[in-house]
Amino acid sequence: MKIILKEDISNLGYKDDVVEVKSGYGRNYLIPTGKAVIATPSALKVLAENQRQRAHKLAKIKADAEALAASLQGVSLTIGAKTSATGTIFGSVNAIQIAEALEKLGFNIDRKIITVKETIKEVGNYNAVLNLHKEVSVEIPFEVVAE
Repeated sequence: MKIILKEDISNLGYKDDVVEVKSGYGRNYLIPTGKAVIATPSALKVLAENQRQRAHKLAKIKADAEALAASLQGVSLTIGAKTSATGTIFGSVNAIQIAEALEKLGFNIDRKIITVKETIKEVGNYNAVLNLHKEVSVEIPFEVVAE
């Protein structure tokens, strides 16, 4: 089943992408929650017209994302966590703590665009990926230290 996404969905696509999904996923989850619409010929024509009108706005959004990525280059974070005597963290470090650490440095980043590949359960050095735009992403190194 072909659908048009109304918002970014990780591991599926970005807003206004036409993607192929299984009909159960589309009809039972994406369409009822308002995350997508069925890609009928008329909906595709409306999408093409909207994209044509928004082309210059999208270029500005991409330029802003690239400028933010350039300012984030070279930033490294230090996140404190409560640990046991062996260096194991009580709980884990996730995107929320990374977003809070970036906010302390003056970057207002939504936690939903931060991706951490592995589960962080020990003290050490890790990397997080910020997906600022569908074509712009930046990797931020961070260190988890014991408090």
